[in-house]
Amino acid sequence: MMQWLKNLPEMDLMRSEKMTFVQLIIPVESAHRAVSYLGELGLLQFRDLNDDKSPFQRTFVNQVKRCAEMSRKLRFLKDQINKAGLLSSALPTLQSDVDLEALESQLADHEHELIEMNANSEKLQQTYNELLEFKMVLQKAGSFLISGKSYESAEGRELDENVYPSDYPESDSTSLLEQATQSGPSNSSGLRFISGIIPKSKVLFFERMLFRATRGNLLFNQAPADELIMDHVSSEMVEKTIFVVFFSGEQAKTKILKICEAFGANCYPVPEDLTKQTQITQEVSLRLSELETTLDVGIRHRNAALHSIGVHLSIWMNMVKREKAVFDTLNMLNFDVTKKCLVGEGWCPIFAKPQIQEALQRATFDSNSQIGIIFHVMDSVESPPTYFRTNTFTNAYQEIVDAYGVAKYQEANPAVYTVITFPFLFAVMFGDWGHGICLLLGALILIAREGKLSSQKLGSFMEMLFGGRYVLLLMSLFSIYCGLIYNEFFSVPYHIFGDSAYRCRDDSCSDAHTVGLIKYRDAYPFGVDPSWRGSRSELPFLNSLKMKMSILFGVAQMNLGIMLSYFNSIFFNNSLDIRYQFIPQMIFLNSLFGYLSLLIIIKWCTGSQADLYHVMIYMFLSPFDDLGENELFWGQRPLQIVLLLSALVAVPWMLFPKPFILRKLHAERFQGRTYGVLRSSEMDIDSEPGSARHHEEEFNFSEVFVHQMIHSIEFVLGSVSNTASYLRLWALSLAHSELSTVFYEKVLLLAWGYENILIRMVGLAVFAFATAFILLMMETLSAFLHALRLHWVEFQNKFYGGDGYKFKPFSFAALADDED
Repeated sequence: MMQWLKNLPEMDLMRSEKMTFVQLIIPVESAHRAVSYLGELGLLQFRDLNDDKSPFQRTFVNQVKRCAEMSRKLRFLKDQINKAGLLSSALPTLQSDVDLEALESQLADHEHELIEMNANSEKLQQTYNELLEFKMVLQKAGSFLISGKSYESAEGRELDENVYPSDYPESDSTSLLEQATQSGPSNSSGLRFISGIIPKSKVLFFERMLFRATRGNLLFNQAPADELIMDHVSSEMVEKTIFVVFFSGEQAKTKILKICEAFGANCYPVPEDLTKQTQITQEVSLRLSELETTLDVGIRHRNAALHSIGVHLSIWMNMVKREKAVFDTLNMLNFDVTKKCLVGEGWCPIFAKPQIQEALQRATFDSNSQIGIIFHVMDSVESPPTYFRTNTFTNAYQEIVDAYGVAKYQEANPAVYTVITFPFLFAVMFGDWGHGICLLLGALILIAREGKLSSQKLGSFMEMLFGGRYVLLLMSLFSIYCGLIYNEFFSVPYHIFGDSAYRCRDDSCSDAHTVGLIKYRDAYPFGVDPSWRGSRSELPFLNSLKMKMSILFGVAQMNLGIMLSYFNSIFFNNSLDIRYQFIPQMIFLNSLFGYLSLLIIIKWCTGSQADLYHVMIYMFLSPFDDLGENELFWGQRPLQIVLLLSALVAVPWMLFPKPFILRKLHAERFQGRTYGVLRSSEMDIDSEPGSARHHEEEFNFSEVFVHQMIHSIEFVLGSVSNTASYLRLWALSLAHSELSTVFYEKVLLLAWGYENILIRMVGLAVFAFATAFILLMMETLSAFLHALRLHWVEFQNKFYGGDGYKFKPFSFAALADDED
């Protein structure tokens, strides 16, 4: 039997790939190209030989800094393209060598050019906004002015000095706000005014502050601006209000100007003469039209420059990202004593050795190096990484297992069985073939649009849903299957596989829910008979069926977990685990719950009325008493006594022998009586030459004994709690069925009982909403999480260590998924 099992063909996903520890000795002139080729291959995980050094003490730190600076410039260019509303074209990745110096110079020129264009554009935009504000102030403030008032305004100043500089935009002359606040000739005894513009949100507080500062000795007039104006601080379009403040005295003027400055109000001089107002307004309008033309030309020029950058942006970003990854990897290598070669170490799968050697030979040839790259296998005391080759279908299931813990090197992989058991246990809780069809449609849509969605940036929820599309596919198929067994289509039973085996006692069926139905023909051929629905014994029958079914599934899956621990022990040549762990565990579990499963099957087959609760309870309390009407088969009582004694014997069998035998073997080994290597679950003596070997830790008897005691107690208590935990299959299936029934009967049928079309439509909408968001989303998530718990806790704790670490090779393909 053992030999037959060993001769079975290997399954790729059952055990992780065999790994080997290798060393590379690379000449300096071919190091960059060699690492680049290995990154394209993506099958070698480098080990950091400089982990005792800080990033600033490594050899290629300057190159990494240059790449980081180029990445910053590329992000700046990308932000500018996005702000301009342009799209960068996605071109194929360039495979030629990267000329870092040329690219670095080119990026610096583009950055400098864009910064300069942005600065000029900001100056132009600020001046445009000031002129626009000035124009609005001129238009609105004139209506507030009273003719004939003695007033010496700032109109005597020339327009070229106060409104806009003649050598704009290169001039260093003062801005309009500064010019407006400059003190001109004044008449301290006359009535004066200050006009300007302020954001609408600040007007109320601004007016209140002016009133308090001048003690009410002012007149405040305001009018809303005709259009939105860009705020130079936040760069957002905001509503503004034009104001004119009439006052008297130089001291009041100083206070008002300071308050205007504090509130961010822009003050502009407005002449009292209507002729001059009109003249200045015309000149400002002319200047605004010129600025609009200048701004438009500048934006077109900037967009043209950004478009030319965007054509190459994705290629440049990919090139810089690759170069940085190559230099980061080179920093993990060591220089040899001659400083002419780099020495690297790492892990690779055994099947990948020819591909790695071929890539290294290409690197030597393409670099015109006179010295070849040395690639040889080494032994390592470290545990190798775990690497499973998965495809788009199996990857999601492997991720479910890895979320609990990565398998140890060459440990049995639960994902092989999770592919079927996970969606099946989900369907046991979710069984409804109407809801299953809805999930199937969603899964098929995700699979049909797989190519399009895989290239898009998805949200976190949508990304998770798309990644589990094949899990959703199997969950929906198994839900349809279990729904057909439960005979539920949105909680409604159908006569799909023929007529019911039951009928009413009379023609009116008035006693169907009280007295019950009578059986008149053979059992319904597939699934639950639709006549059970609505009968007086519906809940007792379905509860009994689903509860017993949950126990059967649970015991079967736990036995599968213990069997996988047996295959692990065979694979690692650990006979102690087989004799003192696997065998007593199988005896204990099946003496109690395996026997319960047998009783359930016998009761179903014979139609017995025996009370299984009574049988199991008194198997412990009164094992020698007569079973009476609870006896299911001949010899049941002596069998129960034997099973009970076997379960009691299995507990010390698990606890004591293994630690003492390990101590004896350890003592004999170091006393010289035997020189055999102690075989444990961490060692594989018959592994392929050159593959990784594990390091044997120092033996500590007290630690081993405590570990074995904890493991034994955990298994004994867990056998009871885990079996009870599988009853969640029954509970969630019942909850899903009853919730679906409530929505169907109390919402849809109740609304359909009215003749009003509006009530029917409302009832249909509520039913559709409840089905979509409660039954198809919340119930799906609930069943998913419970199925996840059953696999992580009840199934995997029987055999799965999950204390390994993933194989993470240096790969350019993995960089595409990383965010800068």
